[in-house]
Amino acid sequence: MDSLRSLGALAGRILLAFIFVNAGIEKLLAPAATMKYMEAAGLQHSLIPALFVLSLVVELIGGILLIVGYQTSLVAFIMFLWCIPVTIIFHVMTGQTMEWHKNLAFMGGLLMVAVHGAGGFSIDSARHARQAPPARAAA
Repeated sequence: MDSLRSLGALAGRILLAFIFVNAGIEKLLAPAATMKYMEAAGLQHSLIPALFVLSLVVELIGGILLIVGYQTSLVAFIMFLWCIPVTIIFHVMTGQTMEWHKNLAFMGGLLMVAVHGAGGFSIDSARHARQAPPARAAA
């Protein structure tokens, strides 16, 4: 049963991270279009380059870390926090109801991962297993 849970957690992390990794790749391939979109949303022009880089880090690197299960709870919580202003600025304020509803679902998934961790098939689990003291034999 633990293997099934671990496999489910891995599949869940991959599915949850897909949207972020994909968005990060799209930003990386079209930085000018992304920054133009940010400017159209009303972000301060001088902040856009830094926010662009921060977006790449959170979405692309955070998504990859989520998939492999490294520092999973922390990464998922950071991604959750990142989604709050992104959802408000780019979806709520622009009236994109379906988009912010989807973001709420992603945020729920990220909170679940932040609270429950990566599961068995993850770097976090492997690191924890290596750090755990060996089991003592019963006397």
